[in-house]
Amino acid sequence: MQQGQAAILETERLRLVDFTAAHLGDFAAMNADPDVMAFFPARLSREKSAVMLHRLIAHREQHGFSLFALHLKSDHRFVGFTGLLRVDFEAHFTPAVEIGWRLPKFAWGQGLGPEAARACLAHGFGKIGLTDIVSFTAAINQRSIRVMEKIGMQHDTADDFDHPNLAADDPLCHHVLYRLRSVE
Repeated sequence: MQQGQAAILETERLRLVDFTAAHLGDFAAMNADPDVMAFFPARLSREKSAVMLHRLIAHREQHGFSLFALHLKSDHRFVGFTGLLRVDFEAHFTPAVEIGWRLPKFAWGQGLGPEAARACLAHGFGKIGLTDIVSFTAAINQRSIRVMEKIGMQHDTADDFDHPNLAADDPLCHHVLYRLRSVE
């Protein structure tokens, strides 16, 4: 975490901060890992990670929210991202805001993803005022599905869809959709 960068959200073990250009090294390393990117069409080069990071920062400027960089409180180590984004493709459930996450392999299995996601959901329903948040992944991505279920999202098979940016014969094409509605 950059010196002096204030946490936007905090959990028991994490500080969630706005992404900056200073995150590129850690961000790119995570996005280049074949295990981390197993359920995405491709790993990202440093250049493609830089483009994505720029898009995340621009999303925050335009919409007031985006993905957060996650840092451990104990040693300030970067442990991935979690946050909210507007869905950028057309589907039966759009327009929509999705919650997403990605953690480097060394951070898996510690409950950090659900911990950060719960804070982002509370932020989305509270401060941002959203009434519905979705999450989706390839139907074969059991790790992300477990996180969705741990944070209380609900699945209806009628909402599942084929991702419009993937070829019909791609094993990642068929996606499950989970949702959570505000309980005002």
